[in-house]
Amino acid sequence: MDETNLLFTSSGRRVSLIREFNEAYRRYGFAGRGITADLKATAPTAFYSDKHYLVPRVTDPAYVDRLIEVCREERIHALIPLIDTELTLLAENRHRFESEGVRLVLSSPLLNEIAFDKTNTYQFFRSHDIATPRVYTAEEVKRGEHSFPLMVKPKNGSSGQGVTLVRNERELDFFKEYIPGAMVQELVRGEEYTIDVFVDFSGAVKTIVPRLRIETRAGEVSKGVTRKDPAIIEAARNVAECLPGAVGCITLQCFKQENGDITFIEINPRFGGGVPLSIAAGADLPLWTIRMCRGEELGEPDYSWKDSLSMYRYDDAVFCG
Repeated sequence: MDETNLLFTSSGRRVSLIREFNEAYRRYGFAGRGITADLKATAPTAFYSDKHYLVPRVTDPAYVDRLIEVCREERIHALIPLIDTELTLLAENRHRFESEGVRLVLSSPLLNEIAFDKTNTYQFFRSHDIATPRVYTAEEVKRGEHSFPLMVKPKNGSSGQGVTLVRNERELDFFKEYIPGAMVQELVRGEEYTIDVFVDFSGAVKTIVPRLRIETRAGEVSKGVTRKDPAIIEAARNVAECLPGAVGCITLQCFKQENGDITFIEINPRFGGGVPLSIAAGADLPLWTIRMCRGEELGEPDYSWKDSLSMYRYDDAVFCG
């Protein structure tokens, strides 16, 4: 393959990730371009990609058609979606992209359905004997089987939106009605981790990087540190091996409690906002993504990434005019 052109959809503010892919092209001498597509011309990534396209909202019936047009025009080899709301739609239309010669760095429709609806995530964890906080049904709440404090969150939420700690019946009654599609969940305490798991097209795990979440802002980690914790890595490997049709970067979230128990709460089958920390630590996800999109084998698992590397994120600005 002479060049490998990648299309990042719903790129938004993923500037750090686009920069990392740009650097991988330069460092390893790959021919190709990183193209971005977003609803807005003012998406910050537009100023860091080789070319930026405007596309309709994900809910627009013309969304997939427009992406295919972009793929044809830019001779795209692989598409990498970056937000939750488009994952199932694109996975269900995989055949349309593949007929154009475009590979999707995207997991199966089933996995995306499991991940997008948190009640499905809960049932998935339970069915595979993976420790996870209890989710209470409406009937169980009415019977008073719960104990406070609890978490109330939207079952289809993302970026931490709507996640609310409730401490009494009055708060519970209000927020389970106020939050759309609310689910009531047992509260688990401990160190919270985001785990980047990279899986190739054959389903083989290339690496697993746990990142301790020191501080979050708007649902994304703003301060974090890599932790080469064998127990978390093994637990994440167990989850990854159960996931149906996992491909690319899979972001898991878990708590490690004081007694050492590891409890999983979420699956996000896409690059997460804090993934630049894993890349900076030496997990070369951009290189591996480009290589597998070129049809190359990734070889043996790689756990040579640096332990205890910290990241402290800050806002930056793009000026144009």
